[in-house]
Amino acid sequence: MKQAFFRFYAELNDFLPSEVRGRTIPYAFQGEPSVKEAIEALGVPHVEVELVVVNGESVDFNYRLQDGDRVAVYPMFESLDVSAVLKVRPEPLRRIAFAVDAHLGKLARILRLLGFDTVHRPDITDAELVALAQEGRILLTRDRELLKHGAVTHGYWVRSTKALEQAQEVVRRFDLAGRFAPFTRCLRCNGLLRRLPPEEGKRRAPPKVRIWCTEYFECSSCGRLFWPGTHYPKLATWVRLLREP
Repeated sequence: MKQAFFRFYAELNDFLPSEVRGRTIPYAFQGEPSVKEAIEALGVPHVEVELVVVNGESVDFNYRLQDGDRVAVYPMFESLDVSAVLKVRPEPLRRIAFAVDAHLGKLARILRLLGFDTVHRPDITDAELVALAQEGRILLTRDRELLKHGAVTHGYWVRSTKALEQAQEVVRRFDLAGRFAPFTRCLRCNGLLRRLPPEEGKRRAPPKVRIWCTEYFECSSCGRLFWPGTHYPKLATWVRLLREP
């Protein structure tokens, strides 16, 4: 039986049993498993990993473990640019778009509020989520095992159970604060909104709204009419809070 020694850093310890967090973990193995297989066997989804260093050198997920290897595993670096040495994810994201699992509907609505392309349905299946991830979407889920699927290259395990805190996690994890385009998507179906001429909007709006409102939007996908109603200040406050560091 061979043995390697793993050390996980920062929030990657969230996935480990409390008794081994922040410690060197012996990992016994036979043959030559990939470092990705070993990382996930220890409980950490590969999409949460940004950098793997074996015996002082950056490696990709296909690296084959050798007896005595010392492996350091890091999450995304928030204040240090390590792009020159990254090997685990050679193809960067070309766009920011999300696939959100069935249990995170409130998070999906907030991401749409911020202007991000976000696919979600209450009945969406794991197979559909993986397929969406293969198309280049970031998979957001509370299911750790789903993030271990080999076809998923970008994803995040949402820690909090509260929607606004979940959104804060995602904004920080993917450095989204400078990419907001609030109030440009339908919160129900994810379609883009288009501004309507005031008279057209008034013809479709409820009588009480016509009295005071001069600004109307229509979803290009489902046709739903929007206007800045009584809920608008609350949503605008959420946008402001999520922009804060």
